[in-house]
Amino acid sequence: MWNRWIWRADWTRICVLPQERSQSKSHSRVGLKSSTKQKEQPWKPSAYSGIPPVCFPNPLIDKPIGKESMPQTPPFSAMFDSSGYNRNLYQSSEDSCGGLCYHDNNLLSGSLEALIQHLVPNVDYYPDRTYIFTFLLSSRLFMHPYELMGKVCHLCVEHQRLNDDPDGDKNQMRKIAPKILQLLTEWTETFPYDFRDERMMRNLKDLAHRITSGEEQLYRKNVQQMMQCLVRKLAALSQYEEVLAKISSTSADRLTVLKTKPQSIQRDITTVCSDPYTLAQQLTHVELERLNYIGPEEFVQAFVQKDPLDNDKSCYSERKKTRNLEAYVEWFNRLSYLVATEICMPVKKKHRARMIEYFIDVARECFNIGNFNSLMAIISGMNMSPVSRLKKTWAKVKTAKFDILEHQMDPSSNFYNYRTALRGAAQRSLTAHSSREKIVIPFFSLLIKDIYFLNEGCANRLPNGHVNFEKFWELAKQVSEFMTWKQVECPFERDRKILQYLLTVPVFSEDALYLASYESEGPENHVEKDRWKSLRSSLLGRV
Repeated sequence: MWNRWIWRADWTRICVLPQERSQSKSHSRVGLKSSTKQKEQPWKPSAYSGIPPVCFPNPLIDKPIGKESMPQTPPFSAMFDSSGYNRNLYQSSEDSCGGLCYHDNNLLSGSLEALIQHLVPNVDYYPDRTYIFTFLLSSRLFMHPYELMGKVCHLCVEHQRLNDDPDGDKNQMRKIAPKILQLLTEWTETFPYDFRDERMMRNLKDLAHRITSGEEQLYRKNVQQMMQCLVRKLAALSQYEEVLAKISSTSADRLTVLKTKPQSIQRDITTVCSDPYTLAQQLTHVELERLNYIGPEEFVQAFVQKDPLDNDKSCYSERKKTRNLEAYVEWFNRLSYLVATEICMPVKKKHRARMIEYFIDVARECFNIGNFNSLMAIISGMNMSPVSRLKKTWAKVKTAKFDILEHQMDPSSNFYNYRTALRGAAQRSLTAHSSREKIVIPFFSLLIKDIYFLNEGCANRLPNGHVNFEKFWELAKQVSEFMTWKQVECPFERDRKILQYLLTVPVFSEDALYLASYESEGPENHVEKDRWKSLRSSLLGRV
């Protein structure tokens, strides 16, 4: 069994990660070959096989605007290929425009103003889509999105020369207007939550009005479509937040409910869903729904700190318009506690053992689906101390399958086995022949941890004051892969009864779990006896 520790950052409590073990046993595989060697081996095709890069979806437009005049860029992840740049560079040349540094045509750094200008299209230029995503993602570390939008609007108006009315400028406007509209569409499609800020929405409407005012109906349809799509996304987010708030307000501690209404929670999860494979599918529904609402900017906003070159801004709370990332972490923790509660609740030892085997089957199916987050939450719940101490119960469990799953999620060598499985699932997704094969749900806490250390390990600015864009290429590469995974539609049929149970059934607190555990299998030492007496007194009012 694993010892548990809580990984914390300044912004929130993430979820439980297991401690790395110095040794691990070798087990037979589940769906793919694993390795316990410290040195990473060349990847071989497995149950999760495939090779092409991930594609990033195009903006939602009837057809590409100004396609003839805008360069068409490759798929997103292809642009983030690791061979695209080398972080160990010591020589670079500054471009003739000033403010941007390149090496072998790769943008490494630049002043903030130069990078903003590089974002804005003109008659002869449209920024690469990868640059647009990377800069919009990382710029919030240096300025508010509404400030960036204000600068973009100013530069667009300057390029477009909308303040002048000579007939000669109409052709220029026809050339640049669709490019500006394309940039705004990409922004609203990829970072819609930025526009919860009224200042952002005002700037967007102002620029959209300028685009349409001079050209009758030419661009109005596309502008309307962009605005309608944005409004739908924001309305869906508000509705989702209301649902989460309702679920949170109705949640209760299971022990409290048990004491007041004993009959109301006599049922367990197997009375609602007897088939572990169906439960794994319903867990995947919850995971994909919650993933879908996480915006890419939330990864960056989680680690926003004061820009050392700006004495006035420190504004974490004002930058942050959503908490979908935190809500997803809370779901992981809830699932872990739900698993532990379901195991500790039964009075009879054989029923507890049967529940453990049930969740082992659920976890194995999650692995086969590619739902690694639910898999790790289940393993985490089964490794909680109140569960792991039930030695008599575990003695009745056939643990071979559980040992294999633990091995696949072994934290040794920086989760090498899991990362191998994740890479295989990602490759399988790319050559998928069915919706089910497209599913990739990463162990979210580890993804956050990777991004956190990437952010902490590299400076945002170089000694000369330039923005370290090389760092942000790597950040965008990681986030863009997640963006592809979260857009997969769940292929399984929804079961409202099961989903309702998963999301709303009361679960034990940590103290209640320990109490239930001691009641099932008595304390083994003086420390446990003292704790048992204390818990009986505080939770049950008994001596």
